[in-house]
Order: sequence, then C-alpha cells, then structure tokens
Amino acid sequence: MSVPTTAPLTAVPVDAVAQDQGFRSQSGADRAMRRLLGIRGIDTKAGSGAHRAFRISVVVSAVRCLITYLAIPILVPLLSLSGWVAAPVGIALCVIAVVNGVVSVRRFWASDHARRWTYTAFMGVVFVILGVAMVSELHRLGVM
Repeated sequence: MSVPTTAPLTAVPVDAVAQDQGFRSQSGADRAMRRLLGIRGIDTKAGSGAHRAFRISVVVSAVRCLITYLAIPILVPLLSLSGWVAAPVGIALCVIAVVNGVVSVRRFWASDHARRWTYTAFMGVVFVILGVAMVSELHRLGVM
C-alpha cells in the first residue's frame, strides 16, 4: 500500500500578490493600507462607486451638521424638547456618516485611485470631527 505524497504548501507573500495585481504603488504604507482595508486586487468598477459613496458621506455629514447645529438649537427650545431627542439623532447620523466614509475609503483603495491618500487624509479629518461630535452627543445623554 503506497501513501500518496503531496507537495508541501508554500505561503505566497502579500507583496507578491500585490505585485501580481498591478497596483499603482508598492510602498510599505500602500501595502499596509491595502491589508488594513482587506483589498486583494484592483476593482475597476469601484472608482465610480467610490465617488458616489464620497458624495453620500459628505451629504450625510452636511445633514448631520444642519440638524445638530441649526435645526436642533432652534426646534428644541420652541418645542420644549430636551437633549434626549437631539443626542440620538446626532449619534445615528454620526454612525451613518462613518460607515459611508469607511465604504468610500475602501472603494478609493480598491480602485487604486490616484488620489487615494489625499482622500484618506480628508476622511481622517472628517472622522476626527465625527468622533468629537459623538463624544459631545454621548455627553449630552449623560453616558460620559
């Protein structure tokens, strides 16, 4: 009785996979960001989706700002509502904006967009602002 032999499995380095996919850049920062976002190959359709997700993310952030800083300060005193109404709305809008932001960043990277680092930096600033807003809303609820 003979035992079938199998060839040993060899691991393919992530760098080799990235080079085979034809990414624009192979710098350590690019490879690390692709690993963080789970990007394995270039998706040529992701470019248009990235721009659409970016627009949605910015619109949601704009709506959140309008509601948080314009509508709520005017409507709360007029309707005698307390902060318990404003905070959940603000938190929900922050979460939606963050999710859309992450989706759009991932799409920019999946499409290997030329301005992916610029957009990532911009969204980093937006995430910091949304984080501050989230802490403010949680403070308003008395959670923090």
